[in-house]
Amino acid sequence: MVKVGSTLAILGLCAAVAACQTTQQNIGNKEDMMAAAGFKFVPANTPARQASFKNLPAHKFSREIKNGQVFYVYPDPTVCVCLYVGSQAAYSRYQANVFQKNLADEQQMTANINSMNDWDWGPWGGYPYPGWYY
Repeated sequence: MVKVGSTLAILGLCAAVAACQTTQQNIGNKEDMMAAAGFKFVPANTPARQASFKNLPAHKFSREIKNGQVFYVYPDPTVCVCLYVGSQAAYSRYQANVFQKNLADEQQMTANINSMNDWDWGPWGGYPYPGWYY
């Protein structure tokens, strides 16, 4: 019973923190990870690039083939008005980095849950459910 309540408390806290992050922050974090994986930043700074840019789905990876090579493009009309372009290797590194980040976040959340089990509920009238007083 203690673990369920602590888990719910931590999950609620994580959801609140995630809700506080703006869309631009989320996109910026994603773009930082793409750059670290080897994606190249290409600004949409000419009329031809801007016209082509509008044909791509915003904030979604598209797989493109050019001269027999696979590339991944990620258009950002929100933060940089640019295109991130990466090879298959860069995209694979990006996916591996996202996986590692998610794993680290999950491990941190588990550590937080474990530390909540040691928290003193006494000043709050005891552990909630049953006997929780408002």
